[in-house]
Parts: sequence; structure tokens; C-alpha cells
Amino acid sequence: MPCSSRKFRCREWADSFVQKRHTGEIPLSAGGALSFDKDPRKRRIPDAARAADAQHRFSRIYGTTHRIDMETMTQSEATAKADMFVRKMKDAHLHPDVIDTFCLYYRKVVEGDRGLIYSRDIRPVRGDEIDHLEKLGSFAKIGASARGSAVMIVLNGGLGTSMGLAGPKSLLMAREGKSFLEIICHQADRQHLRLTFMNSFNTHEATLKALSAIRLKHPPTWFVQNKFPKILQQGLIPVHWPANPELEWNPPGHGDLYGAIFQSGVLAHLLDMGVRYALVANCDNLGATFDDALLGYMVEKRFPFLMEVARRGPGDFKGGHLAVQRQTGRLLLRESAQCPDDEIAISQDIATYHFFNTNNLWIDLAFLHDFLGRERFVRLPMILNPKTVDPRDESSPKVYQIETAMGSAIVLFEGATAVEVPLSRFYPVKKCNELLAIRSDCFLYDDDSGFRQNPERAGEPPVIDLDPKFYGLIDRFEERFPFGSPSLMRCRSLKVRGDVLFGRNVELEGDVEIINERGVQILIPDEALVAGTLYL
Repeated sequence: MPCSSRKFRCREWADSFVQKRHTGEIPLSAGGALSFDKDPRKRRIPDAARAADAQHRFSRIYGTTHRIDMETMTQSEATAKADMFVRKMKDAHLHPDVIDTFCLYYRKVVEGDRGLIYSRDIRPVRGDEIDHLEKLGSFAKIGASARGSAVMIVLNGGLGTSMGLAGPKSLLMAREGKSFLEIICHQADRQHLRLTFMNSFNTHEATLKALSAIRLKHPPTWFVQNKFPKILQQGLIPVHWPANPELEWNPPGHGDLYGAIFQSGVLAHLLDMGVRYALVANCDNLGATFDDALLGYMVEKRFPFLMEVARRGPGDFKGGHLAVQRQTGRLLLRESAQCPDDEIAISQDIATYHFFNTNNLWIDLAFLHDFLGRERFVRLPMILNPKTVDPRDESSPKVYQIETAMGSAIVLFEGATAVEVPLSRFYPVKKCNELLAIRSDCFLYDDDSGFRQNPERAGEPPVIDLDPKFYGLIDRFEERFPFGSPSLMRCRSLKVRGDVLFGRNVELEGDVEIINERGVQILIPDEALVAGTLYL
């Protein structure tokens, strides 16, 4: 289809812009007159052929993508808008590879690409295609001998804003008066493990201050996650928010792990210290402890990348799932945001797609270093999140946040695999519901044995649904459980509606529903036993 003299297709501009960026016609620098070193040996940007080859590989791996309607721009308008982001990121002193990564994804936004993955391009994973942790015990001895060359990388970029926290979620009290950060550090010390933290610009200073008060056998290393500029939905331009300039930026998701650890020099530093293998886990998942069998399995089989997956239950239908890419036969992770609207039902069918990603990943750091030395960054599929500039103010301007998920690298790393693990290795705290469970007698913690499920409890922890109006924010939650969590040892599920204050030593049994419709707070007295449905 021919283009008019003033308008053109986004694809034409995108290809032209990236081609000129890589040949030097549209360079990376701050200010109006842009320039960079013409010497290709000094230039950090790959030539056009390498960029085209990378795009070809990306398209081959991910297949078809879906487009949404975006405004049509003239070529000069599109180029000027893209360069506004380049100048903003240069002014923030971001690494050239971070700028190039953002430009790759911004091109997709301008094209209207949502980064969707279609069911026609994937199939479910069969149970016999991946191993189960319970069958890997013979590898534990190998893993124990390799522990000295291993590190645990903790994803520590979240603020816990959904729970009303203003600081790092890892500093929230988890159990026995200790924060998530303290428990992670003590468990690493107990297992003689090194620790590395990936902080964000929101959590870095507070985390360093907290770490300074914790004595560890191996002083932890750290690096800071990069940041991307938010994209104003109206006009696809950078956000200007003088009231709080920090809100003009967003963390690019934990997929930034690969680039950030490489660009910071921490990856090379770990390898220089003889560290070869890494377990990566979220700071709010205390179940993600080091496992010798998993490490030994990875070492013996020489996997570059291993993902811990678990069976999806009735409460896991909304999340992403593991699949197999039909074209390549590789494992692939489809996040919920990457699912087309008309395929949501099949993606949520836990009888079809059995496994979800626990976000516990094992990585061969030498492989990663070599990969990034060749490619400069990992071209993960884009997740485009519609938000508002101020997440606490829904009336603030609408923006897009470009993010990526680290688990989606499984399809990019040849030879990557997955292992099915029990749910005891996955109990993240995303809301106060989960916080109540891990503080309860369903779990145990002491410095000698660490955090673990209570062996006296049969089955998984209870499903908890607290009224978000009264328990959604941490301060309101704490006020209503002044004596700690009630006993949940014999509780299968708990649902609370209305304002309920829990007394001392309350015990819940079976499927419990507590309903208060009076409009005033009601107390459940000390030593009470509650079973079934209770109307207050």
C-alpha cells in the first residue's frame, strides 16, 4: 500500500529509525545537534546488519505479534519523539545499552505491537517433558560440592505499594520480629551462601542502610536496576511531572536483571571470584531457599538456565503459564499480559496449561556473560502495562510502562529447561492475605532451621481473602491483629468481610467465613474457636 506524501506506516519509520540509529545518522546524545564517535571500534551500537539479524532471530522465535491502532505520525514527528526519550535518558546518565534497549521496545509501541503470544504458536507442556524435584535426589551430592561456586541473587526492587508501604517490601516484618531481608540474610549465612541484591532506584538507599546493621560471613554485593521513562499515552511522548519527577520513570521489570548485572560489572566480579551459578528469587518468597539437588542437576546436565515451575491450582488461573513453542520446540513463558483477549479462557484453563513460573530461576553465569558479550542485551518480549503517572491517583495522566519478565528468557537460551517443584518453594507475599498466613502457625522459623512449612499441618496453607477495605493496607491490617495471627493449623480457608478485630489466641477451623455488616468494628474475643460461617 503506497504512503501519502505526509503520512507513512509506523513499520516504515521504525525500520528507518533503527537503521539510521545504528549507522550513525540518528545518534545517541543529549542536546539538539546529535553526534557520537564514528569509529566503529569505539561505538557501542552494533551495525545495521547485526541489528537486522537480531530482529530476524527475535521474529523467528516469537512468531506473529498483534498490533493495536496508534496515531499515524509523519517521519519527522516520530523521529523527534523518539529522540526526546533518548535525550531524557542521556540526561539521566543511563548506560547506552539501556537506551538502545528502550528504543527497541519504543519502536514496538509506535508500531502498535502489544507483544502478544498466540495459542496457535504454542502447545501445553506434557508432564513427562520436565523432571520433578523429588526425583533429583541423586544430584544433591554434586550440588553440595558446587555450593562454594554459587550465589543467591535477590530481586529487591519492590516498594509494596499495593500493601500501603512507602519503603522496600523486604524491610517489612515477616516473622519473629525479623524482616524479610533479615531472614534472607540469616538463611544465606546458615547455608554458607553469598548474596547479591538487585535493588531499584526506589529501594537502594534504605536497603544499604538496613544491610549495614546485619553481620554476614560473606558481605553481600549489589547492583541497581535500570529505569525506563514512562510513555504518555496521548502523543507517545515522555512524561513531565514536576510535582514528583521520580514518577516520570518506572523500573523495567525483573527482566532487567540480565542487562543490569552485566552493565554494573557485578557479573564479571562474581565470575572473577569463582562464582559460576546463581539462584534468582523474589525478596518476598521465603520458600525460595538454596537446594543442592537442583544445583547438582544443573551442573551435571550443563543447563544454561533452569526455571522452577509448579502445578497450577484453582487460585493460579489468572497468572501466566509455561508452554512449548511449536516452531522451535523450546519452552516458553506466556505471561497473562501477553495473552490475546479472545484466548484468556484457554490460557486460564489449568487442565490444559498445567505449570506456572515460580520466579525461582537458576542461571549459569558464565553462559550469561558470554551471551551478553555477543548480544549486548537479552531481547525479551515486551510487556506493555497501561498505568497512570501517579499510581495512587487514578485521575493523573494515562501512561504506558515498558516492562519485561526475566523468566521469558527461557525461550531465548538454547538448552534451557524447567523442573517441577512443590508449592513449599513458592509462597510470595503480594498482599496482606499472604502475610497473615506466613505469620501464622502454618509456618515455622528459627535461626537454626530457617523458614519452613509446619510439618504438623496437612496440605497447603489456607486460602485467605480479607476485606481489602479494612485489611488491604498494612497499618489497618496490623491494627486488626494486635496479638498476631490467629491459629490457622486446622483452617482450610478464611474469608472476612467487614471490620473485625481479632483477640488473643483465636483459633480458626475448616472453611471459615466471618461477616460483619453492622458498620462498626466487632471483636472476636480471646481464646475463641471459630468454624463455619459467623455473622457478627
